[in-house]
Amino acid sequence: MSAPLQIAIAFASVAILLGLMAVVKRLATAHDISSEVQRKLVHVGTGFYALTLPWLFTDDWPVYMLVVLTLVVMAILRLPAFAKGGIGETLHGVERQSYGDILLAIAVGMVFLLADGIAILYILPIATLTLADAAAALTGSRYGRKFFTVEDGQKSIEGSTAFFMITLVIAMVCLLLLSDVSRPNVILLAAMVAAFGTLVEADSWRGFDNFFLPAGLLVFLAMHMDSSWQELMALMAMFVAAIVIFLRLAPQFGMTKHTARVYIIAAFLLISVTAFQNTILPLLVFVIHAIANRTNPCKATHPALDIVAAVALASFGWLAVGLVAEANALMFYGLMSVGLCVGLVAVAVGQFAIWIRVGVATALGLVLFGLYRLLMQYNPDFVQWPGDMTSMAVLAVGLMVIACGLRPAFFDSHRAAKLTLLALVVPGLGYGIKVIGA
Repeated sequence: MSAPLQIAIAFASVAILLGLMAVVKRLATAHDISSEVQRKLVHVGTGFYALTLPWLFTDDWPVYMLVVLTLVVMAILRLPAFAKGGIGETLHGVERQSYGDILLAIAVGMVFLLADGIAILYILPIATLTLADAAAALTGSRYGRKFFTVEDGQKSIEGSTAFFMITLVIAMVCLLLLSDVSRPNVILLAAMVAAFGTLVEADSWRGFDNFFLPAGLLVFLAMHMDSSWQELMALMAMFVAAIVIFLRLAPQFGMTKHTARVYIIAAFLLISVTAFQNTILPLLVFVIHAIANRTNPCKATHPALDIVAAVALASFGWLAVGLVAEANALMFYGLMSVGLCVGLVAVAVGQFAIWIRVGVATALGLVLFGLYRLLMQYNPDFVQWPGDMTSMAVLAVGLMVIACGLRPAFFDSHRAAKLTLLALVVPGLGYGIKVIGA
């Protein structure tokens, strides 16, 4: 297929999406369809179309082009002129704040990239997001009687049950038709996929399930599809035990049960996707954030959830960048985590004098510098300790000490997002220089 034809199909795909929204808007007006049902109709239509992408294009780049075009359109539809009264109302008619439309487009591109042509790693996550997520929302809104509380409101046991059952069927069909997994493992793995997916969907907020659900399922499948049934059973037992133990300890750290479950999911994904030494620093971010938010609370409504979202999105971002650039990004990912820890500590002591803030942050920076150096040496692909990384680590720590130590009040709002973006500056530039230099 020629490049011009693929470009034309990409633009036509966006037109089809807009046409779908226009049809849903017209049907909603004629038949008094609720805002939630409108969103899910667009969601299902978009998901089904996304399932065709590996066969719709002969090259990968038009898929990423389509994702970018969709993101631009989604951003435009968020403008008041379109979001209220226009076709954008099919997505933004609900009262709660949601980034689901943006995250869905990003998720399709991310899963397409990480699947790397392996059909089951793309189809199962996108099919689950398309069908099970919509079924859970519609079942819960119509038949929900028993509810549990999350930070965004309530979700229903009935909706989560529908999600589990549909995901179980999807997983079994995909594993039987698209993989060589043994029959006993199909049942066990499908049950674990359904259980894990249900937990992710139930505990997501602001539409983040549109990203974390397919990305999380892809990571889980990629890491455990070839595991033995004994390994899968041990993994399941460990995950259940972690949930039980952490839920009991959560109140001592001032966390809700919802936040505790989200932390466990994030930790589980981190441990699943990389070696243990590369998970210590990101997990340390969560610990220091919990301490910082108790000593110097920020103005965010759900700060613990915000830091999980920021770290998770950054983690998947580094994973994708490493695959695209074909250059290992783990050392730079670890450096970002060091910067986040230093920034959080500087903010945590924000009520003290400037020399205390800078001193404490600098001291922690030195400690983490040593820990970072020790951990990175266990990654076999890295040079033992290159001098340029030492300089970069000093710059990264110094930037966070200066910015957060001098102006801690700046991080009282949108703390997680601001600190994460700041912590990405030096590692991002360093990684870019490394890739270009190579």
